[in-house]
Amino acid sequence: MIIDCHGHYTTAPKALADWREQQIANLNTPELGPKASDLHISDDELRESIEKNQLAKMKERGSDLTIFSPRASFMAHHIGDFNTSATWSAICNELCFRVSQLFPEHFVGAAMLPQSPGVDPATSIPELEKTVNEYGFVGINLNPDPSGGHWTSPPLSDRQWYPIYEKMVEYDIPAMVHVSTSCNACFHTTGAHYLNADTTAFMQCLTSDLFKDFPTLKFLIPHGGGAVPYHWGRFRGLAQELKKPDLREHLLKNIFFDTCVYHQPGIDLLTHVIPVDNILFASEMIGAVRGVDPLTGHYYDDTKRYIEAAELTAEERHKIYEGNARRVFPRLDQQLKAKGL
Repeated sequence: MIIDCHGHYTTAPKALADWREQQIANLNTPELGPKASDLHISDDELRESIEKNQLAKMKERGSDLTIFSPRASFMAHHIGDFNTSATWSAICNELCFRVSQLFPEHFVGAAMLPQSPGVDPATSIPELEKTVNEYGFVGINLNPDPSGGHWTSPPLSDRQWYPIYEKMVEYDIPAMVHVSTSCNACFHTTGAHYLNADTTAFMQCLTSDLFKDFPTLKFLIPHGGGAVPYHWGRFRGLAQELKKPDLREHLLKNIFFDTCVYHQPGIDLLTHVIPVDNILFASEMIGAVRGVDPLTGHYYDDTKRYIEAAELTAEERHKIYEGNARRVFPRLDQQLKAKGL
C-alpha cells in the first residue's frame, strides 16, 4: 500500500469559495451571513470534484490512500476573529469528512484547526475533539503562524501551545506543521512562506526541550523539511553549540519529514541525509506545483517516480510508502487493521 500523508482539498466545488467570499465581505456585519447552513454541496458534486482530480491522479500514479485535509492556503487564520475561523474550519473539515465517507478506501481526514491570531490555542480543542471522535480523523494541521506571514505568535516550544500538545498525546495523533496564506508581500505563499515555516518550526524545536515535556509528541514537517536536510550540518553544529544532544536523539524521535520535494536530486538528498525511518511519502497533489517538468516530461508532483528512482532497498521503500505512516499515524493504522489491511 502507498499512503500519501499530505493531501489537501484544493478542488472543492466553487460554492465553497463563494461562501467564503461572502463571509469575508461581511466580517463587520456577521448578522448579514452567510450561515453555515447556507452552503449546499451535494454528494454528486463532491464525487465529481474528487473522481476527476485527486482520485484520477492517484490511480494514474499508483498511490492508494491519501490523508486529506482542508486546503492549506484557504485556512487563512488571519482573517476575521475566532468565530470566523471556527465556522470556516468546521465547514471545511466536514467536507473532508464527507469525502472520506464517499471514498473510504482512498481518503481519511486530518483536521484544520480554528486558530486565530492572539487567541489561546486551547480554543481549538473542541474542533480537534470533534474531528477525531466523530469524524475518525487521524491527525491535525497546526499553523505556527496564524498571523499570515508576520509571525506574531510565540514559538512552538512556548507553553501556550501545550493544551494542543496534551490533547495530541492523549489521542495519539500527529500534527503536520503547516502555515497558510501569506499576507506579507515579502513572502510568496508557496515559494517562500511555506518553506520558511518548515525550517522555522524545526529550529524552534531544536532550540528548545519541548520533547522532554512531551516525549511521544509527533510533528510532521512538510515539503521535505524546507531547508533542513540541505543544511543538516548547520543544524547539527548549532545544536552542538547550544549543548543539545545529537539531533537523532534530540529531535528525530518526534519529528518526521514528507517527500513533497519536486525533483530527483532533492529526494536523493533527503533520503541520504535524513534517516529513512523519519520520511513519509507525500505528494501534496493537487497542490502548489501542478505543471509538467520539461526536463522529464512528468508532473513535478508525481513524487512516487522519485522514490522509485532513489537508491533505496525494498524495505526502505516500504517504510516510506506505508510503514512509517502507520507508525506516525496510529489511528490510521488501527483503521486499516480493522479493514484487514
